[in-house]
Amino acid sequence: MRDCMIKVDNLRDGKVITLLLEHRKEMYEYSPPESIHALEESELKEPAITFWSAWQNEEIIGCGALKELSPEHAEIKSMRTAKAFLREGVANMILTTMLAAGKKRDYRRISLETGTNEAFQPAVRLYRKYGFEECGPFAEYKKDPYSLFMTREI
Repeated sequence: MRDCMIKVDNLRDGKVITLLLEHRKEMYEYSPPESIHALEESELKEPAITFWSAWQNEEIIGCGALKELSPEHAEIKSMRTAKAFLREGVANMILTTMLAAGKKRDYRRISLETGTNEAFQPAVRLYRKYGFEECGPFAEYKKDPYSLFMTREI
């Protein structure tokens, strides 16, 4: 994708918030409330989380966050591509940015939780492409038929 910029974001831009609200709303279409682990805006501002946004000119095209679970382990949160930019490589760029940041921070492992519904399969394929493999629940997660847990060493 040309003319794209990825930056660490402070979550103050309304366009970013709109994309996050769209993300959370869609989660409710595929999972019951107790199985939704998408973070609220205020949670994404916690010190253990770094949030990135991707832009093309003045348009938000995607986002993602990395939450430090321990000095050696981080979790991917809030990965989202704006609908108008699906299948254009936005998620690839955000994911590689987060993996590079994790490596620079000396994390040994990065994990994630995603859904099991067919709608999540493009994300699962992306994560597998980057070496993520299925694993059991980690951190505070519990086994859940609506959750797929994945991890990889870096």
